[in-house]
Amino acid sequence: MYVGTLTFDLLLGDVRSLKEKRSVVRPIVAELHRKYAVSVAETGVQNLHRRAEIGLAAVSGDWTHLTDLLDRCERLVAGRPEVELLSVRRRLHGDDD
Repeated sequence: MYVGTLTFDLLLGDVRSLKEKRSVVRPIVAELHRKYAVSVAETGVQNLHRRAEIGLAAVSGDWTHLTDLLDRCERLVAGRPEVELLSVRRRLHGDDD
């Protein structure tokens, strides 16, 4: 069994309130969950208007499938025009860890 996680650090565009922030972050979280069946949530900097942190986790029995899935999730977030992807932290864990 292999577990992979991604942590996205995002800079949001023209957002002036926490309500506007939710309207940008929530669709990204929902699309990742719907499209790739991963566990995903807003995980940090929840009190800042223009910054967001999204955490994602996936489990697979195949290392190659897991890395491909994480790559696709990263591309989806990076391709969103309403956010700027500042950094991505990737962690992979296997049975040997």
